[in-house]
Amino acid sequence: MDPSRKVLKGALAQQRKSAETRRLAPAMRVLKALHSAGAPEAQTVEELEKQRRGQELLGNLTADMADMSWEPFDLAGMPAAWMRMQRPHRRKRAVLYCHGGGYTSGNLGYSKVLASKLTKATGYDVLTFEYRLAPEHPYPAAVEDGQRAWDYLMQLGYGARDVVLAGDSAGGNLALVLCHRLKAAGRMLPAALILMSPWTDMTASGPSYAERKEIDPMLTLEYIHSVRAVYAGNQDLCSPSLSPLFGDFAGFPPTLIQVGTHEILYSDAEQLRNAMLSAGAECRLEVWEDMWHVFQMFPIKKAAAAMEQITRFLLELL
Repeated sequence: MDPSRKVLKGALAQQRKSAETRRLAPAMRVLKALHSAGAPEAQTVEELEKQRRGQELLGNLTADMADMSWEPFDLAGMPAAWMRMQRPHRRKRAVLYCHGGGYTSGNLGYSKVLASKLTKATGYDVLTFEYRLAPEHPYPAAVEDGQRAWDYLMQLGYGARDVVLAGDSAGGNLALVLCHRLKAAGRMLPAALILMSPWTDMTASGPSYAERKEIDPMLTLEYIHSVRAVYAGNQDLCSPSLSPLFGDFAGFPPTLIQVGTHEILYSDAEQLRNAMLSAGAECRLEVWEDMWHVFQMFPIKKAAAAMEQITRFLLELL
């Protein structure tokens, strides 16, 4: 290529990247604010309510609901909702989606964004639920609620192999913990796991917590310490019920992990892949260049491409 054309091409690419950065800046600021707690004492009732209201608003405003049906209902006292395609679609399988939020925030409104994207990507009905949050309801409340949602699907007549279990961030933690719990009880596991920027190690022992702290636009180690303190309390952080990375993955379902290069949780994803492969489980790790924590939520090309990869993974598998 002519050197001058190469320079021009690079300049145009940089301009497009800068324009996209400016376009996404408002949403980035909102999400950054939702992960702004710097210490356990910062998790006041007022601050948490502000975060939760912000997430509800963000989800309701940004979820792509075109051709989607959103059906909230009461699941034995727990708020839950089905996201379905309005046109005819496959109903044999379902996705159980666990939202993120550090176990201290997140709600049905917030879950709309990825629930709608998962519905469009898979063609399956997606069940999401509003599990109880810390500090009002520390561990194991969220896990118990995840079990309740799983049992509800089984009661509806879905088999375990008809269900794809998905989660982002703390929701990825919950999905993995739920699988460990089902396995310990001798129950069937889901057909597949879809994990977006999963939080797998509450001890924060991975190198990326230090190596990538300057390039992560979303999370800080202070935030991790803050939400961990109110959720886990004095529990053993090495327990697989809190840090599923340290569990036994033998017999786990095929798993797709997506993570961005600009994440302090990068090690959580990479080490999970290594642990699953060592245990003989099928696991695929996708690393997305220049992407941040749960980038799939954003209206960008790489988010759309990531959802397409989820589609391909499931088509190959199911």
